Amino acid sequence: MRKFEILLVEDEENLHDALKLNLEMEGYSVSSSYDGAQALKQIQSAHFDLIILDIMLPSLDGFAITETVRLHNIETPILILSAKNTSANRVQGLKLGADDYLTKPFNLEELLLRVAKLIQKTNSTILQAKMDEYTFAGHTLNFKLQEAINNKGEKITLTKKESMLLQLLIENKNTVVTRERILQSVWGYQVFPTTRTIDNFILSFRKYFEQDPKSPVHFISIRGLGYKFQD
Repeated sequence: MRKFEILLVEDEENLHDALKLNLEMEGYSVSSSYDGAQALKQIQSAHFDLIILDIMLPSLDGFAITETVRLHNIETPILILSAKNTSANRVQGLKLGADDYLTKPFNLEELLLRVAKLIQKTNSTILQAKMDEYTFAGHTLNFKLQEAINNKGEKITLTKKESMLLQLLIENKNTVVTRERILQSVWGYQVFPTTRTIDNFILSFRKYFEQDPKSPVHFISIRGLGYKFQD
């Protein structure tokens, strides 16, 4: 089972090092950022299961990062850590799209519990959505058998990666799935040098399931973001 990936964005070095150590001891894989603009680049170029985000950061504050992330339809859970402990700040963070807000100084055990709950909630939502079979537009997909019967009655044998990618797109129906998330979920690592591989898979799906592969209605490419399935 893969380790859950956390991006830790905190510019106070001693606190950052202590949090990173404790998160890694809990079994998480932790990427570090000490700067707001750098953090945003990391979020846009890799998939994370959770972002732990300070508010007061060099170059770009945590509120701006949260807002930008949500505007780009990135649904990664965000836990804000902040010395700003007024209810107005808390409300602002949550309104912008943060999932939780913890004020400094905080209890380490409480932080770890909140981290575990956010990751568990996201992961259980994904697990609940798992399916063995799916039907759309007269096509029947069987993920367990890694095969499909198209609406002409033809049997299509799917590769393991094709089956995994189809399942990921269908489980997130009508939602843009980023290239980074696809590469993490299907290929199992964060950064991949080219998106051509995914493009070729999408072209295959259009050939299998679209009435007119050149004018797709089910497997849609969203320029600069990722891909979307709609039935």
